[in-house]
Amino acid sequence: MGADGSIAAVVAVYMVTLLGIGWAASRLTRSSEDYYLAGRSLGSWVTAVSSTASSESGWVVLGAVGMVYVSGVSALWFAPGCLMGYAANLYLLAPQLRREGVRTGALTLPDLLVRRFGDRAHLLRVASVVVIFLSLGGYVAAQMTATGKAMQAIVGLSYQQGIWIGGVIIIVYTLMGGFRAVSWTDFFQGMVMVFALVVMPGIALLRAGGYGMTLERLAALDPQLVLVTGGRSGFALLGFVVGMVGIGLGYPGQPHVLTRYMAAASDEKIRQTQVIAMVWGALVFYGAGFLGLAGRLLMPELASGGDPEQLFPLLSRQMLHPLVAGVMLAAILSAIMSTVSSQLLVAASAISRDLLEEVFGVARSGKASVVAGRLSVLVLGLAAIAVALQDVRVVFWFVLFAWSGMGAAFGPPLLLGLRTGWVTRWGALAGVITGFVVTIVWKSAGWSDAIIYELIPAFALSTVATLLVSALTRRANATERVL
Repeated sequence: MGADGSIAAVVAVYMVTLLGIGWAASRLTRSSEDYYLAGRSLGSWVTAVSSTASSESGWVVLGAVGMVYVSGVSALWFAPGCLMGYAANLYLLAPQLRREGVRTGALTLPDLLVRRFGDRAHLLRVASVVVIFLSLGGYVAAQMTATGKAMQAIVGLSYQQGIWIGGVIIIVYTLMGGFRAVSWTDFFQGMVMVFALVVMPGIALLRAGGYGMTLERLAALDPQLVLVTGGRSGFALLGFVVGMVGIGLGYPGQPHVLTRYMAAASDEKIRQTQVIAMVWGALVFYGAGFLGLAGRLLMPELASGGDPEQLFPLLSRQMLHPLVAGVMLAAILSAIMSTVSSQLLVAASAISRDLLEEVFGVARSGKASVVAGRLSVLVLGLAAIAVALQDVRVVFWFVLFAWSGMGAAFGPPLLLGLRTGWVTRWGALAGVITGFVVTIVWKSAGWSDAIIYELIPAFALSTVATLLVSALTRRANATERVL
């Protein structure tokens, strides 16, 4: 068997494994709580690794590696930013999300917001669903596109074949086992990712002469590659660092990540999750960074006319035995597929659980709820495949807003509302709408490039709106009670 055949065989085994996990999860899925939250039974390892893997799409194994390749040490500022986002999720939100989810019986993030703050007119629920659907609808289609391109590059399939095979597998295991299948497959894929981003950077650094020698050779190539400032100073440096670190502000608002904490089996599992997830994140982020630094020396030709984001797959094929390279390349698929399945289930649950069941009052029995959830996964998944097959660039326009939009919309109301009693339903609604709208306006106006990353002002203004409207409505309610 040739190199390409060996790689294809590894990827085939990987795909079959995902389907097997989905089938096993389906045998434990009997109620709506099973389908949407795995019966609140996730252990610490599955909670930790599945939540982190679902938040890191192909941008880590491809984008972050390429970014550090191009910019050098200064690009590593993304790592502490992301880890601060992890810390906010794990230490500020995760324990409260689990307890509040159990107390209220909430099965989705909009469900939890409504049951925490109240929403008799369904305004908060509908606004939350709109934000999720607009953000994740395009994102899922874009991730399907990325799946097709990854299958094309890794296995040699056509773009269309890659989308159909990868997309159908994602839909099937998500449809069969729901949240449990998504969490179990994300755990498996997360372990593949961390293995690849520990082993591959280690091999690359050894080939480059070790970490110290790598920095020396990079400095000889271009002194700015080893400066933490990247040669910036003054406001340019401040804006760069704040923008990179500000990426972490998005984590507290990602529904496909936060629901993992709602599904944890106990408070003790959450405490264990905190340690496991932080270690996983540090290994993955800095592994990607070190691979980018060493790769600048091992494949200098990518700096002039090549695509630095292809460094990981190219180095894997060049330096490793085909079977080992197959595992490394499967890590790229893992990063993409773990995210798209989680996002697909969240988008589908927003339709089936939050709109059909709660707003329109249909499919409310346990069996009907599961059927509605599966149909939503099927319809949305096939729609995403149809869009991805067209390779429409407008899809990526939505992706630009997804991370920032959801982070700014849900982050401030959750951080303030779960840890304090200050937030009212009107304050939460104001925060959700403000965060999302400011993200769109700021990005569309071009201010993200001219001034600062859109998530930072959107998050700040959402916080102000949440607090201000909550204060005004609390005062109005108090006045009404007095009168």
